[in-house]
Amino acid sequence: MKSIYLDNAATTPILPEVIDVISSSMATIYGNPSSTHQIGRKAKSLVETARKNIAKHLNVASNEIIFTAGGSEADNLILQNSVKNLGVTTIISSKIEHHAVLHTIKNLVKEFGITALWVDLDENGDINYTHLEQLLQQTDGKKIVSLMYVNNEIGNLLNLKKVSDLCLKYDALFHSDTVQGVGHFEIDVKQIPIDFFTASAHKFHGPKGVGFAYIKKGFGIYPILHGGEQERGARAGTENIHSILGMEKALEIALTNLEEESTYIQKLKSSFIKELKSNFKEIKFNGLSESETKSSYIILNVRFPKEYAMLLFNLDLKGIAVSGGSACQSGSNKGSHVLNTILSEAETTKTSVRFSFSKFNTEQEIDTVIDVLKQIIN
Repeated sequence: MKSIYLDNAATTPILPEVIDVISSSMATIYGNPSSTHQIGRKAKSLVETARKNIAKHLNVASNEIIFTAGGSEADNLILQNSVKNLGVTTIISSKIEHHAVLHTIKNLVKEFGITALWVDLDENGDINYTHLEQLLQQTDGKKIVSLMYVNNEIGNLLNLKKVSDLCLKYDALFHSDTVQGVGHFEIDVKQIPIDFFTASAHKFHGPKGVGFAYIKKGFGIYPILHGGEQERGARAGTENIHSILGMEKALEIALTNLEEESTYIQKLKSSFIKELKSNFKEIKFNGLSESETKSSYIILNVRFPKEYAMLLFNLDLKGIAVSGGSACQSGSNKGSHVLNTILSEAETTKTSVRFSFSKFNTEQEIDTVIDVLKQIIN
């Protein structure tokens, strides 16, 4: 049975070219980048070249990129520093952020007694920008807005420019979890000023366990992991050089082929939407995931007309990999916090499935998934 992988928002298959880079570096680059001898200096040079190339793709300075173990660590590094070292007393966010942000805010409120304010959302999970401005206007003291660029469950796109403008107007810092955006959309902080954003390589066909934080020059960032002076003192621990080089290669490929691949994937998604509507009359789409302009071309969150308790299990038996929400909460029995926030109680009892696509998917696979869904549901 040939498997069909439609869970690319959880993680993506690693590219062969990236595997080659990682394998080659593992065989030849074994020095510690902190060592001062030639072998160590060679490793250090490769890490810094990767940093420069990643920064160039994002139109930022290389010393604004801090390598981490992934997006969750990067979000923690930024938000914890904003409170502990930058004097932030209020965080403005939304109830449908990734748990790397929500749980960090919760713990900062508990530990430091800061204020957390939640911006209103409409029934599609879209930010109420008028309410965001009201929150900014009425908040005294140092504040930071933390809103994700691409929602990992429903695909909604944040208007980065609008939020950036509001933060500048009301003298607020701006952090965006861009884990689902980097490698899939152009991000240029010279055009749209953002103080902090994050990335994780395995979301754009790179290796797991590596990512980075963008921290705008001028902010003093202190480590949340203590030890050595790696990453300019911002993050202790010997650099994961092989994965960093793999991430560099994956991002290069993603952004070089961005227009062609995004067009192709959007075509697959649009075709899938058309077939779903044709075959399942009462089907609905959660959030703005049906939209071509207001959602990620990768994510489609589908709500079926009633509960099908074994749908994910039966799809898996047929070799079709999808999810009911974020992979990070797959062990939870509470369901999706995103859907629980934006849907009525009656709607949350219906079965929702997140399908997420990549350049490796085909029209034939889409047809197969439709046929299997018809068999299971009908």
